[in-house]
Amino acid sequence: MDTVMLSIILAASMILMLACGVWVALALVGVGVIGLALSGNEQIGLLFATSTWGSSTGWSLTALPLFIWMGEVLFRTRLSEDLFKGLSPWLSGLPGKLLHVNVLSCGIFAAVSGSSAATAATIGRMTLPELQARGYSERMAVGTLAGSGTLGLLIPPSIILIVYGVAAEVSIGRLFIAGALPGLLLVALFMGYTMVWASLNRDELPKHSEEQISLSAKLKALRQLLPIVALIGFVLGSIYGGLTTPTEAAALGVVGALALAAVTGSLSGSSFRESLLGAVKSSCMIGLILVGAHFLTIAMGFLGIPKALAEWIGQMTLSPMELLIYLTVLFVVLGCFLDGISVVVLTTAVVLPMVQQAGIDLLWFGIYIVLVVEMSQITPPVGFNLFVIQSLTGKDILYVARAALPFFLLILVAILLITWFPEIVTYLPTTMTQR
Repeated sequence: MDTVMLSIILAASMILMLACGVWVALALVGVGVIGLALSGNEQIGLLFATSTWGSSTGWSLTALPLFIWMGEVLFRTRLSEDLFKGLSPWLSGLPGKLLHVNVLSCGIFAAVSGSSAATAATIGRMTLPELQARGYSERMAVGTLAGSGTLGLLIPPSIILIVYGVAAEVSIGRLFIAGALPGLLLVALFMGYTMVWASLNRDELPKHSEEQISLSAKLKALRQLLPIVALIGFVLGSIYGGLTTPTEAAALGVVGALALAAVTGSLSGSSFRESLLGAVKSSCMIGLILVGAHFLTIAMGFLGIPKALAEWIGQMTLSPMELLIYLTVLFVVLGCFLDGISVVVLTTAVVLPMVQQAGIDLLWFGIYIVLVVEMSQITPPVGFNLFVIQSLTGKDILYVARAALPFFLLILVAILLITWFPEIVTYLPTTMTQR
């Protein structure tokens, strides 16, 4: 049986399992078993055992549950609410006013949760009722939340960057550094669009301007905001400064989040247990997906699929730009049905040989793939994050998709910018690691 037919059988098996509602991790293992059976290998059990051990014992992977736990602590305590209260007074003077709270709150919370869905759900619970009560455009409030929620995939410490770094054997610390400028670029694009929209649609903002907030009131609000910002700065600064590894920084972040929650009086036995259980559930889910993907990678290696695919791409003489266009379409389609982590894990084994064959920097590609996956999460009409927002608002999915469309296009602009100017991604890792 030739490689093309084997690839079709495996792809069809994967699609069928996912369509039947099989967990992504189990679908990956199932397709791996089919692949090894087709290759004639009789050591399926032994290979599964060794691949499970190999994919779950890497030191770099230990940062994953710790960063998730840090985000869960903030989500389960009053600290997440402090973001809204601390930012609101400082944004009342900008065009669009409190709509920017969605963008900046998501940006800040993304830096501690690393999860797109958690970012959108947490910030949405706080901001949407407030914005609606004050008379802001519901559609724009939903759109800014849907778009900004995707920042959870990119702004360090991003869970998906950790997953990519483990799969592609790229330094997680360098990936975190590389994601900083693109993350800030997206925040700037979202805020810039919001200000332009507000200037052109004044009738969809509150009719009566809110009373002027004094400087003393703004400074007082900083008391609620600064502890969280300081925690983020400490965690990321220790990584960027080379003082700690990502795993050590994650451990310090958990301790810091628990300490802040205790000082503010919002850490209870119940919130501690809920945060710990939430972290365990999310970490186990991601861990199982990684195990399944590693097993499938071994199966495809026995079948020779990655090598054959890389040779086929090489024979097509695609330019790096043409390859990126094809991959963008692939990731956007997959993102309509899967969460971002599943998309990255599912495709890495097949895609990386092509990328290396085309001479594309794997560090740059890591940021590119996260941006594309971000875009796919709000791809109309069935992006993964759109369902999260729908569950918060109760609105029709097409309504949420239309609200998110401008931010989908803004992420596309960011992808084009890092493609034309790769220094946006590579400048910080290059300069900071040369010191």
